[in-house]
Amino acid sequence: MLAIDQRESMRAMFAEKQTEPVTDEQLIRFKLDALRALTPYASAVLIDRQFAWQPAIDQKAVSSNCGLIAAADQFIPSIDEIVSDVIIDEEVNPEKVKSDGAVALKLLVTWRPDESADVRIAMVDDFVARCKRAGLISIIEPVAKKRRDGKDWDMSEGIIAAARELGDRGADLYKAEVPRHGKGGEKLVRDESAELTKIIKGPWVVLSSGVAPDDFPEAVEWACKEGASGFLAGRAVWRNVIGSSNIGKALSEDAVPRLTRLCEVVDRVVSR
Repeated sequence: MLAIDQRESMRAMFAEKQTEPVTDEQLIRFKLDALRALTPYASAVLIDRQFAWQPAIDQKAVSSNCGLIAAADQFIPSIDEIVSDVIIDEEVNPEKVKSDGAVALKLLVTWRPDESADVRIAMVDDFVARCKRAGLISIIEPVAKKRRDGKDWDMSEGIIAAARELGDRGADLYKAEVPRHGKGGEKLVRDESAELTKIIKGPWVVLSSGVAPDDFPEAVEWACKEGASGFLAGRAVWRNVIGSSNIGKALSEDAVPRLTRLCEVVDRVVSR
């Protein structure tokens, strides 16, 4: 599955490649170009309300064979983090996006070792209930973040702890960070992927943030060998396209092969 719901983080990626301001229109244009080029090869695509949902629906930019997932999260920035906290986006109406063709909603959850588990659990439970009422698949995406108090923390322990806390709250699909972000060798990544499979009560997939695009296929393979069902990822597919002088050509020649390679990995490993 493909993710194209990045918001201010995508703006930051473009800002690294150009001197002029990155406009909303530039982001919308890129997202629509990516949807047209990539969704024929994806089983589903995750789209944000802020920039791309309505334009994608109005322009029929998503391939008919690709399921629609609406991002239902509102990102709250801080001085040093583009996504410092998350709440449910009240402007995303489950019934409305379902009428547009959505089959699922996704909620990102920031997990920190020094913040209240009760708040996170309550938000996830609320989100899952909303999805059930609307007849939509619920996807949660817990992401381990640094401590607020500045003390040392362990990202790998955070990924496992987030799964222990939120992996049995009734969500239909759990979207996890790749253990160790793919670093440390096959055994460590596979061991911790196997641990996630034991903890999460239902299917889970990996996201690509924190993993270099060239390394992501191997990380997906390791995770799938230990029980993951696939991927829901964006950066590992299209990040290298950003900054290209010819976006359409770069999507066709770089992003499409990356996506199809990832699909081949999942088809080969998960179908065993």
